[in-house]
Amino acid sequence: MGKTIAVILALAMLAQIIKPFGLPGLRRRSDAWKIALFALAIMVLVVGLRPN
Repeated sequence: MGKTIAVILALAMLAQIIKPFGLPGLRRRSDAWKIALFALAIMVLVVGLRPN
């Protein structure tokens, strides 16, 4: 499941670089870093909230 989410987010970043989505905050090709930052935040939350 984690690898699937990582692949989907990587494909989203690649798509943003090829053709920007046009959403607020994602209008330029160089905004792909925002997707990466969002992915990092989600992964930190998932690892932090995961029971031991």
